[in-house]
Amino acid sequence: MKTKKPNLEHFWKQLEDVLVPRLRLGPIDRAAYCYLLRHSRLERKLQLRFSMPWLAQGICLGPDAARRAVRRLVDYEALRLVERSTAGHVVEVRLPEEILADHPPKAVPAGHPEHSTHRHTWPAPGVNLEEEDFLRTNALRHAIHAREAGHCFYCLRLLTPPMKCIDHVVPRAQSGNNSYRNLVSSCRECNAQKGPCRAEDFLRSLFRERKLTERELAGRLRALDALAAGKLPPPLPSGMAPDKRAPAAPQRRARAVSSTPSKTPSTCHPGRREGK
Repeated sequence: MKTKKPNLEHFWKQLEDVLVPRLRLGPIDRAAYCYLLRHSRLERKLQLRFSMPWLAQGICLGPDAARRAVRRLVDYEALRLVERSTAGHVVEVRLPEEILADHPPKAVPAGHPEHSTHRHTWPAPGVNLEEEDFLRTNALRHAIHAREAGHCFYCLRLLTPPMKCIDHVVPRAQSGNNSYRNLVSSCRECNAQKGPCRAEDFLRSLFRERKLTERELAGRLRALDALAAGKLPPPLPSGMAPDKRAPAAPQRRARAVSSTPSKTPSTCHPGRREGK
């Protein structure tokens, strides 16, 4: 996807005079951001696919340092993580003016850029959550993690902060969006193993590998159906009054269909494993 090439003079002034001091970007994060921006937006590409060894070589650092820099840039919202797999990362690299729009002057306390996640505002009362991009801010991403109560949506393991990430149930490459209906909290292992395969097939592969019991598999498949139906909205801060998430009439029809006696209950048949 081609984008308009930014004004280089304006971009450089915003980067040096505003973005770096406001976010307190260190030299490693700054080098990683500039290198990724150079190969994406300055080439009129909105998204960039890259590997950590490629980035590490480009900024003359080790892969671990490059990986940590990317994670910090995602936290700063300088990058939007679209996809991550063993084949590499796909990110949307944001321009300084786009980043600054989410970081007003007093939004980031000095010396603690990560604490700005608690100051992001949620959608104003009355905003339709069905249209919200839940990768837009850290607060929205944390809401997805909070919905799963600290567990991986797929394998149900308890997650520590370094282990968790956001996974697209329907991958972006298959037209999956950033709606709360298509995002789940996942461990990094499941995120990497799932890849482009269907979520139902991936859950059945976990059952075959004995990472899920038969009852857990059935529960996860029901959770997938509930997620797609909009029945698992993320928790909202107190005092927020969102619009209706789905029209009332379709929900009544859905319950009526699910309660008809002619529909046989789903049983857990692992099925054969599909190739990725």
